[in-house]
Amino acid sequence: MQKGYFGKFGGQFVPETLMKALFELESRYKKFSKDPNQQKLFQQQLRDFVGRPTALYFAENLTKFCGGAKIYLKREDLAHTGAHKINNALGQALLAKFMGKTRVIAETGAGQHGVATAVAAAKLGLKCVIFMGEVDMARQQPNVLRMRLLGATVTPVSSGSKTLKDAINEAIRDWIANIKSTHYLMGSVLGPHPYPTMVRDFQKVIGREARTQILNREGKLPDYLIACVGGGSNSIGLFYNFLKDKNIKMIGVEAGGLGIKSGKHAARFEGGRVGILHGTKSFVLQDKYGQILETHSVSAGLDYPSIGPEHANLENLKRVNYTYATDAEALYGFKLLSEREGIIPALESAHAVAIAVKLAKTLNKNQIIIVNLSGRGDKDLETVSKLL
Repeated sequence: MQKGYFGKFGGQFVPETLMKALFELESRYKKFSKDPNQQKLFQQQLRDFVGRPTALYFAENLTKFCGGAKIYLKREDLAHTGAHKINNALGQALLAKFMGKTRVIAETGAGQHGVATAVAAAKLGLKCVIFMGEVDMARQQPNVLRMRLLGATVTPVSSGSKTLKDAINEAIRDWIANIKSTHYLMGSVLGPHPYPTMVRDFQKVIGREARTQILNREGKLPDYLIACVGGGSNSIGLFYNFLKDKNIKMIGVEAGGLGIKSGKHAARFEGGRVGILHGTKSFVLQDKYGQILETHSVSAGLDYPSIGPEHANLENLKRVNYTYATDAEALYGFKLLSEREGIIPALESAHAVAIAVKLAKTLNKNQIIIVNLSGRGDKDLETVSKLL
């Protein structure tokens, strides 16, 4: 396989001014990942600071409601900051220190990656700047306040659609201008190599834990894994350690928005085609002239016009089945899990819950589904209160 590629997807499509920084990042990451002291420190911080391992929870009430397969929830909502994003943010912040950087920058959509980055920067004594689209800032106000309380500078982005895509553009511009002092802490399995591999490596702890936990609980592996897919870090984090188990079916759930025919969605495999965005080749929502289309989702974290290149390859290989849940279905999943299990999920995770509920009803009671509950729903209460 060509370096930095997953099949025909991935690569490094960036200005020459960034190539040196990417080479340095790749080289230092290799040393970091093989340094026993750094890895010991990372594992210790995951345990003591993040609160890992997170629980694998049998959703008994939801299972009874569906009347079919057993539904387990991988409780990333219980990690410090309330989402899986902290696994990667902490890993990359430690890497930034290892590289001698004094400042980290990040993009954020739903705000969870921004909060996780601000937390990691505060913990490790790094300066922190977060770029966030004005639309996302308006719908995720609690997380904006959290970031500022943690000492981060939150920079509003008013260009384009004023969402995640535009926040990434601004973060890349800042990185080019401040390469010597700054590490760009990318929040998902996106961007140029080595980011998709690196972020996956920091997130694969999710699936590693889930595998051990389900074997201890049920004595067998699950039949299905389900996770929502924005950029794709929580989903690849769950899927990666099960990819060689050919009997396990995996479902990635994109944002169906108001429906595919409406054009107001973020389902890249439904409405996209191969293209290049933010330094990597993958599936991209674009018009016939290659202009990036505006996306829509009730959840800010799934509202991105491209998808991680490893996911593009897994879809191409038909190893993972990618589907979508609409805004209405996600809101149903949100309400159902809250009322049946006393767990308020992030709207992103609610997309996966909605598909899991549909699927469970068609399976028998001996079958097992693991859903990655990637985050908690505190940040979404204002949005949901207007819609339910």
